[in-house]
Amino acid sequence: MSEVFEGYERQYCEISASLSRKCTTAAALQGAEQKKQKVNEIKSGLDDAESLIRKMDLEARSLQPSVRAGLLAKLREYKSDLNNLKSELKRISTVVPKPGAREDLLESGMSDTLVASQDQRSRLLMTTERLGQSTDRIRESRRTMLETEDLGVSILQDLHQQRQSLLHAHNNLHGVDDNVGKSKRILAAMSKRMDKNKWIIGGIIVALVIAILIILYFKFFH
Repeated sequence: MSEVFEGYERQYCEISASLSRKCTTAAALQGAEQKKQKVNEIKSGLDDAESLIRKMDLEARSLQPSVRAGLLAKLREYKSDLNNLKSELKRISTVVPKPGAREDLLESGMSDTLVASQDQRSRLLMTTERLGQSTDRIRESRRTMLETEDLGVSILQDLHQQRQSLLHAHNNLHGVDDNVGKSKRILAAMSKRMDKNKWIIGGIIVALVIAILIILYFKFFH
């Protein structure tokens, strides 16, 4: 699941739970100013919740079809929950009756408040459960991310060791190349020296042969 969607989902569940509590509080208020202030707070929270619904919808539609279907089904539940909150706000926002009329409607109003409180309590429990599930998913995603990060670090360390080994082998090969070059130069110098010695020995042999011929000449002809 998308971490972005889970973040929006967690925020929505928190706002929904807060709005449910505020609706319960507003329904029990008798003062017009206090109720009006609480209603304004609820309206602001509903705007925030509706904005999160739109963000979740955009995020869900940008994902793969296999993931998108489950998220859109969950999103329909959140939209239904938001509509229920709007309906509850509309009921609470009705004009506060005048003192005389309030006394006549007190009994029916208390009954409606109790029913509304029960509905809000059920919705609050459901929202809290969803929030807990979202938190568990986020925790699991975070654990998976940490495991993946550890695996990545281990792989990078192995690659670094392999790189060092390759560099060491390259340096060794470079040293071998240097030694081979030196050996070639030594062999070339030895070859030149041997050629030079061959010419010297050849010259000596020629000189000896000439000397022997001269000696023989003087011995036999004089």
